Amino acid sequence: QVQLVESGGDSVQAGGSLRLSCAASKYIYSSYYGMGWFRQAPGKGREGVAAISTGDGATYYADSVKGRFTISRDNAKNTLYLQMSSLKPEDTAMYYCAAGSPHLTLMRNYYKYWGQGSQVTVSS
Repeated sequence: QVQLVESGGDSVQAGGSLRLSCAASKYIYSSYYGMGWFRQAPGKGREGVAAISTGDGATYYADSVKGRFTISRDNAKNTLYLQMSSLKPEDTAMYYCAAGSPHLTLMRNYYKYWGQGSQVTVSS
């Protein structure tokens, strides 16, 4: 069964940290090149945050999160992570795990599979 399950969303104060996790089915994790994290704030479109290749671990970040967020993966556990630090109120959004891309990209149209989302709320 094709599946992505996120966890780790929470409410934190500005400057705090959170780690999101995304457990993927073995099929997804082993069959495609790229996985990523996206976010969608109320009234806004879904934007790419970070992407990683499950093979060589190459990464790609949106300018808005460079230096604050780190994407990583654990191939033994078929799990994707997003470590978020120095959080700002503008990081408040529903965060989605995505998989199934043939490229290392933050363009959402390349991704075939999506998780259900995990809410991150940052208060000032």
